[in-house]
Amino acid sequence: MSFVSEPARQTPVLTSADVLVVGSGPGGLAAAIGAARAGASVILLERNGCFGGNITQVGVEGFAWYRHENTIDSEGVGIEFEERAKAMGAAQPEPQSDSHALDAEAFKYVADLFVEEAGIEPLLHATVVAPIVEDDSLVGVIIESKSGRHAVLGKRIIDATGDADLAHRVGAPTHKTPPEHMMAASVMFHLTGVDKQAFLAGVAEDPQTYKDWEGGEWAIETTGKEDEMFSPFLRKPFEQAMEAGIIPRDLTTIGGTWGAISDQGDLTYLNLVHLDGIDGTDVRSLTKGEIEGRRQAMMATEAIRRFTPGAENAKLRNFGMTIGIRDTRKIDAQYNLTAHDVREQGRFEDSVGIFPEFIDGYGILILPTTGRYFQVPYRSMVPKGIRNLLVTGRSIGGDRDSHAAVRNMMCCTVAGQGAGAAAALSLRQQRDVADVDVAAVQAELKRQDVRVF
Repeated sequence: MSFVSEPARQTPVLTSADVLVVGSGPGGLAAAIGAARAGASVILLERNGCFGGNITQVGVEGFAWYRHENTIDSEGVGIEFEERAKAMGAAQPEPQSDSHALDAEAFKYVADLFVEEAGIEPLLHATVVAPIVEDDSLVGVIIESKSGRHAVLGKRIIDATGDADLAHRVGAPTHKTPPEHMMAASVMFHLTGVDKQAFLAGVAEDPQTYKDWEGGEWAIETTGKEDEMFSPFLRKPFEQAMEAGIIPRDLTTIGGTWGAISDQGDLTYLNLVHLDGIDGTDVRSLTKGEIEGRRQAMMATEAIRRFTPGAENAKLRNFGMTIGIRDTRKIDAQYNLTAHDVREQGRFEDSVGIFPEFIDGYGILILPTTGRYFQVPYRSMVPKGIRNLLVTGRSIGGDRDSHAAVRNMMCCTVAGQGAGAAAALSLRQQRDVADVDVAAVQAELKRQDVRVF
């Protein structure tokens, strides 16, 4: 690799606040709201043109598809996201659970309202290019935007990038799943022009279960109770498309779930394209995934048109704004969650919220149908080796199986709201985030209607 020398420069400070949150996915959005509700001034910084991350930018609308009759669910701002979307006509019933699928497009506006109502300073279209470190403390970030190069400062900073980008760049210990072992990436897409009644009649004639996920290149570990439960699963149209020469026979990873179908004929959040070996921290790998994902999505669309009842006149409505990444870096935290914690109802004195026993990833599918849940410990968001920084969302500390649980969007809101409240309280207490009085954080979260234990 060759190099060029960049000249030294004086970088103007664009803005500053008590708490700076970098990344506005479910974890970052929840963190910003949690900090603002705890009395801190907050900046929410996002590289794209809308808040919401995986929901609005990737197009994953199934926010709580794990929920069933006996689920003991999280409480807090994540539930508020779902309820506000329902009240604003930005959600519809989700077919495989007792939940509502969020409308990715309309939720962009719902998220705007949450940010505005909380008094958060928004910064969209701002890409972080470097951290600002003084001694052993992170004090801000350098951004690039249409306005140029600026510094944005925060007394406390929350890394909600999903890839632990800030933690990694300041030298905090992180580990990244080898690309060959990462969960597959997805290019989500949505169709329109589907006859809802005919489509649902076809589903009723040939109902699929979670056991049907097995086959092709997929192997699924369940507890057994999931095997006979209904799943909005599609594989047969793609097998028929192989027979017809529409999909190459060696392309065996097209298959997955449809999300919801509207009265207007929109078949949404089609999670059908699974791309192995895509590294979400590598620009060339991301580029390859975006282009290959769209190619495969168009083949999947043609297969659905030809071999799925009610979809004969379907056409592509839109792709997600960006590829969906499930798995890259995690921090080495003060406490790293384990498989035992998420499988056996882990309990922690520093809990910032609960999440149902829902594990989805690495070939594991466990649904929370029996009331079991685990607690999310605050220490799993505290990285080693740097002050003033919390890391939230899917990159909190843990092992493989725990990642398959905490990466889910509602769990990201649980961790995020906890991180936001803790950042605000650490300022009030004049302590580093690693030394915050967790009991006071828990009291603040309870005030914000979070179930902590």
